[in-house]
Amino acid sequence: MPVEILMIEDNPGDVRLTRECFRDVGMAIHLSVAVDGVEAMSFLSREGGYRDAPRPDLILLDLNLPKMDGREVLERIKESEDLKAIPTIILTTSDAEADIVKSYQLQANCYLSKPVQLDAFESLVRSISDFWLTKVQFPSRGDVGDKQFG
Repeated sequence: MPVEILMIEDNPGDVRLTRECFRDVGMAIHLSVAVDGVEAMSFLSREGGYRDAPRPDLILLDLNLPKMDGREVLERIKESEDLKAIPTIILTTSDAEADIVKSYQLQANCYLSKPVQLDAFESLVRSISDFWLTKVQFPSRGDVGDKQFG
């Protein structure tokens, strides 16, 4: 089964580059994308057009999103019994100390600042793949106590 990743990102260039980098790592990865916080919560709650949405194994979350800020999305994910076990990586342009502190207070699993250089961004995505998709062990999808995605 492919690794299911939900990328919550409103920058199409970052989505395209991330998709290409994941394709290059040679693993079976299915990348779903939500372009704002409201769409992300619909995807995660399997509402509307997302009734058949896969449960993500990993979430990549930008903080500065339209409609619902990434901090609020993170808070909702980590308050939900059905979603809080999903590792959530903050992947954002902000390197502000306040954003880093707030993200960890809201139980982000990791905080990464997007580099502006293309090759540095590609390297960062490869490091995400190397650690989170190669070394980290996830519970079986049916074993996380998830009523919605069981």
